[in-house]
Amino acid sequence: MPDVLVAGAGPTGLLTAFELERAGVDVLVLERDAEPTTQSKALGLQPRSVELLADRGLLAAIEPHVRAKLPAGHFSGVPIDYSDLPTSFPYQLGVEQVHVASAIEARLRTPVLRDAAVTAVAQDDEGVTVTAGGRRHQAGWLVAADGGHSTVRTLLGAAFPGREARSSLVVADLTLAAKPAGLADGWTLPSSGSGYLLPLSGGRYRTIVYGEEQQRLGRDAPVTPDEVQRALTAAHGPEIRVGEVLWASRFGDASRQLERYRHGRVLFAGDAAHVHLPVGGQGLNLGLQDAVNLGWKLAATVRGTAPAGLLDSYHDERHPVAARVLVSTRAQAVLGVPDPDAAAVRQVVTELLAVPEARRAVAAELSGIGVTYPGITGRARDVPASPDGRAVLVGAAVPAGWAGRVEGREGAAPRLVRPDGYVAWDGGPGLDEALHRWLGAPGRER
Repeated sequence: MPDVLVAGAGPTGLLTAFELERAGVDVLVLERDAEPTTQSKALGLQPRSVELLADRGLLAAIEPHVRAKLPAGHFSGVPIDYSDLPTSFPYQLGVEQVHVASAIEARLRTPVLRDAAVTAVAQDDEGVTVTAGGRRHQAGWLVAADGGHSTVRTLLGAAFPGREARSSLVVADLTLAAKPAGLADGWTLPSSGSGYLLPLSGGRYRTIVYGEEQQRLGRDAPVTPDEVQRALTAAHGPEIRVGEVLWASRFGDASRQLERYRHGRVLFAGDAAHVHLPVGGQGLNLGLQDAVNLGWKLAATVRGTAPAGLLDSYHDERHPVAARVLVSTRAQAVLGVPDPDAAAVRQVVTELLAVPEARRAVAAELSGIGVTYPGITGRARDVPASPDGRAVLVGAAVPAGWAGRVEGREGAAPRLVRPDGYVAWDGGPGLDEALHRWLGAPGRER
């Protein structure tokens, strides 16, 4: 019997499983689809995500699929320079989500169980029982990373308050029979208008379109090639011709977030915990950071070493981060409305974002580099993660009873670095307090 079940084999679920396995926990990932998806889905890794993946030895397998290094992010199409961010990766990596997921999955000890749609969840004080693919699976815990339409969330009746979508957009992967010269020859930041085109691998393109027709059609209406052709013609002229629509979906600007990320022995991460307009390259990256925050805390809980409240600190730390992303994406949606008043606001915001201090603040937020938590002094940029998921103590002797949870390293600047890369102590008094707060009492191992 695994220690933890993970519902959903997207990047969030896979990275959560990777973090748990790295810490010695047995995990089984349950995935609804029978085969790995070939859809491009998200297309960018923000600097903080690149840091996390590089630190875990996962970036090397992704790099061959990288299409671009973009030295900026964007706020509703307004470029936000990343060049002076305090990171070794001051850029976004343009890469299809499928390659990120594949790189993580290849490193799991236990293969993903596919064709295993979750249909029932039961829990008690001892663990969870999940019915998936017609089979019952038991474990101590369940991580629900099963997307914005989370089945687990529905089965538990978890409150998911927020705002319904007020606008409708279409995203599609397609081929082009013809296009104007110079259009979509390389990767660029999105603009605020309909018809954004980006070249993918294998002669495919990604487009996002929206207009009067998309607002009129219902969410369940099929996306037809003629609809996509009309939208692209309106954006780029009669020279563009759609070849084949390979995949298409309607989406909106709904903005919702779980009230609590923990429901007994079920924890939610990624889009299962929060949904928003996919603007500014936030969704995939928010989920990856959920996974890294949750993984080590749940592992410590499974091993029986977690101090009181550690697992609940996952909600306490990550819920405000996602809440801020929801505010940001809602603001970006307003700036993208094709309306003269919105255009006036956009002009003012663009001018404000040219102020260095404002630009740096937004860059830190969009990139994830500025994310921190109460009682944490920042990221440990130059302290690689321990390969077995332990915390790292630099520049000080590991106290007796802590070696199973703390890796000691030499260094001039004393620091205690949590397994997710954040500094819990940076010298002076308070090391013992930090060890107990984040790692529990010494000498207690399962």
